Amino acid sequence: MPGRVENYLMSRLAEEGALHLALIDPDKASPNEAEAIAEEAAKAGSAAVMVGGSLGVSENLLDQIVLAAKKSGLPTIIFPSNATTLSKYADAVWFMSLLNSLNTYFIVDAQMIGAAIVKKYGLEPIPMGYLVLNLDSAVGFVGQVRPIPPERPEIAALYALTAQYMGMRFVYLEGGSGAKKTVPAELVSKVRENVGITLVVGGGIRTGEDARRLVEAGADILVTGTVLEESAGKMLSNIIDGVREGVKKRRGR
Repeated sequence: MPGRVENYLMSRLAEEGALHLALIDPDKASPNEAEAIAEEAAKAGSAAVMVGGSLGVSENLLDQIVLAAKKSGLPTIIFPSNATTLSKYADAVWFMSLLNSLNTYFIVDAQMIGAAIVKKYGLEPIPMGYLVLNLDSAVGFVGQVRPIPPERPEIAALYALTAQYMGMRFVYLEGGSGAKKTVPAELVSKVRENVGITLVVGGGIRTGEDARRLVEAGADILVTGTVLEESAGKMLSNIIDGVREGVKKRRGR
């Protein structure tokens, strides 16, 4: 059953139409920087802070980043890269399966190993299907993914539908940290047409126009990380303004 953080996200989503989540990579931000990013995110209107990265993340460092981010008052959600990147100080964890990985470790084995830790720490697990769309990122390389051709959005849609039929309540379309381009709006639209679960999109979102286009196409939640590392202030406000504009466009159809 959904827990406190998931209910909070769904409540805000019902009220606002779409949400922004800030992603902090412990390998790229110090605790002080994480605290500043999370505070800027809270001021700008982000709904929560995700903490995680694909490389160089120890549990001790993760704990420090989570504790720093929590000072903002926003819920903290672990975005795990493997079974060891969990923190007892977080509020929740995306309990996710990398559905298009070639390695069963990232589909179910890491989850089996991590389940005991999630239970021990009392973290709220939020079930998610995770799709990485390209290999040109750390998560694509580490996760040993079979990339989904952008010109074949129906493949992504069927993976997302599989996540829904397996009982997952969220599906994440990942373009990859630092991606040069966003997930194509046409692909987001195709997935949205085929699933009824909450659709999360991340990777390459750098402008308000990027955000508007993806939300208008059907994204429920947008995640940004790289732009926050570069400049969390005005750029973040522009992206969240784009989220709100996308909601208006979508509702005005």
